[in-house]
Amino acid sequence: MIMDVMEIQEIIPHRYPFLLLDRVTDIVPNETLVGFKNVTIGDNIFQGHFPGHPIYPGVMILEGMAQAGGILAFKSMDMTKEEAANKVVYFMSIDKAKFRSPVTPGDRLEYKITVIKQKGAIWVLKGEAFVDDKLVSEAELKAMIVDK
Repeated sequence: MIMDVMEIQEIIPHRYPFLLLDRVTDIVPNETLVGFKNVTIGDNIFQGHFPGHPIYPGVMILEGMAQAGGILAFKSMDMTKEEAANKVVYFMSIDKAKFRSPVTPGDRLEYKITVIKQKGAIWVLKGEAFVDDKLVSEAELKAMIVDK
């Protein structure tokens, strides 16, 4: 299943400049999601991080993982669009976060999200971020889907 940015916006509430996922290229419900974000010098974050030495912030990489994880959780649950519109994903914890290489303008961040476990509305996910098949960041994310 491929999802473009318009379909992504039907599932999660994030919008520019905080929508950090451009496309989903593969989803296996209850198992995995693969998606990406194109990092460009036009991203507002580079005005301050860091002038003359642009580095994409690690917290933004983690947020991109979280958004991808939210899409995986929503697509794994048997909900109509109307039901999903009345729900939101709250992240409860981010553990074991590691940043292995800097991400810079021109990079394409590929997110790979894997379900570790799921019980009711609670999801535990492994998030990995790659640039050119090189692992640049990883974390374990815990989230809950709740009513708005």
